[in-house]
Amino acid sequence: MLIDKGRWTGPILDNHFHLDRGHRFLDAALDFKRAGGTDLVLVHKPDFSDLPLSLDGWRIAYDDTLAMASEVRKEVGLGVRVVLGPHPASWAHQRQALGSEVASELYVDAVELAIEYCNEGQACAVGEVGRPHWAVEEDVWSEANELLSWTMEKAAKENLTLQLHVEGDGASTYADLAAMAEKCGLSPSRLVRHHAPSEVDLATTAGLIPSVVVGKGSVETIMATIADCKDGFVMETDYMDDAKRPGAVLGPKTVPKRTQALVAAGLDEEELWLAHHEIPLRLYGESE
Repeated sequence: MLIDKGRWTGPILDNHFHLDRGHRFLDAALDFKRAGGTDLVLVHKPDFSDLPLSLDGWRIAYDDTLAMASEVRKEVGLGVRVVLGPHPASWAHQRQALGSEVASELYVDAVELAIEYCNEGQACAVGEVGRPHWAVEEDVWSEANELLSWTMEKAAKENLTLQLHVEGDGASTYADLAAMAEKCGLSPSRLVRHHAPSEVDLATTAGLIPSVVVGKGSVETIMATIADCKDGFVMETDYMDDAKRPGAVLGPKTVPKRTQALVAAGLDEEELWLAHHEIPLRLYGESE
């Protein structure tokens, strides 16, 4: 039994966590572990003040994320999976600075390099990719969707999971992404909607995996919708490790705390095992 005396004693995974050598870095990972966390999905954090301008630049940036993952494993003792890819805002910034053609070429290079790292076993998925989650002009929106469709086609060919950062609308966004994935030959179950709202029912998620950002009120909404959840969910903080925004989006201790709150609210062992072990295993493979 993994629920003992009202507490979850099994694995606890944060599905979307950033680290930065210039801020708390290992201390943030230690906070997560001390609160009961066992596994992180470390997602590449873009440096918007110094975005890569070449394939070699992307390699340097990704290699630093991989090096941080290795240090967390060694120094903190957590399991760490790594997700690499160009944040949609990276493309948008570069499009504005360099023009559409150059920015899109850099995006393609970044995705193809991330896939290379996945195929080598150094990373487990591509992300966070997606499209602008802020208001943009129609031509920008159209180009972003073309790049996202191309990325889905590549993921289908390589049998890889994508972590998506998209706009905040609920069921309509899920439905649009599911339809796009089907056209690209990619199962919606290989799409993880990062920073997802707390509704986990199939009518909302359309077969994608919601990575619920577990802020205030999330436990109540998960419990209200879990009966109609077909494919399960995972949990995240989207911790930024940003000196300018300490604690953003949620602090490192949040997923362990919300996991215990879900136990107290009555979530059963099977759902927690899915969230913290089975679904990550299916999406990403074994943790290191």
